[in-house]
Amino acid sequence: MRLNLITSRDNSLLRHARAVRDGKVDDSMFVEGLRLCEEALGSGLKIEAVIHSEEIARKERAEHLIRQLGKVCPKVASASEKLLGSISHTNTPQGMVLLAARPASDEVSFEEQQPASPLLVVLHGINNPVNVGAILRTAEAAGVTGVIATANTSDPFSPKALRGAMGSAFRLPIWMRSGFEEVLAWCAQRKVRTVCAGVEGSRDYRAVNWRGARALIVGPESTGLSPAEIAATDEAARIPMQGSVESLNVAVAAGIILYEANRQRANSA
Repeated sequence: MRLNLITSRDNSLLRHARAVRDGKVDDSMFVEGLRLCEEALGSGLKIEAVIHSEEIARKERAEHLIRQLGKVCPKVASASEKLLGSISHTNTPQGMVLLAARPASDEVSFEEQQPASPLLVVLHGINNPVNVGAILRTAEAAGVTGVIATANTSDPFSPKALRGAMGSAFRLPIWMRSGFEEVLAWCAQRKVRTVCAGVEGSRDYRAVNWRGARALIVGPESTGLSPAEIAATDEAARIPMQGSVESLNVAVAAGIILYEANRQRANSA
């Protein structure tokens, strides 16, 4: 494997990496950190470029990964810690960055990957990428078959969301940039019952039947779904709370409900 050394005078790859990091390249994503790069390779993504520090390449685990990436990636380069830090999305550079093609996230590709009785999560207006990533990670662990992110939801493939998802964004079918009404119509046409989560929900989440084709819909962190949006869904579920707590973090709430759905579906198998 031939390695190129990036210098301050030869930084076209670094400029491209910054553009990907900042969301200016629509079909690529910025993956940072040894663990997440391992997940990207193991998930079968198309790796476009790898940049690693000279220091991390001396470590056995990283050296092995770099060699494996070199077998599938046409561009592998090393750089000083200072130069790598200039493109890092974290305060402390992680020693390795790769640029990868985004997985398909259109409606057709999403639908092709759904089973007859899916369990879906709809993220509507979730604007914190950390919450988006956390929900993706929990969704995969709870057996969700796909995630729909509406047009005003934070990008699931942004660097912060990817760190929170820890590889789940690479593997879960995701449909992006859909409209709320469009999603409801899609679910109705395919007989997927929509259940929204909210503090004013009419039913305890444990009393909801999650055994069939279902879509859990969670709304914005600060306001939740609007009354009109709640009324447009098939059912509204709530999580009982004690004390003076008004609401739960959206990622926590989604996790609680999804694990109940997983429990019911497993017991009915």
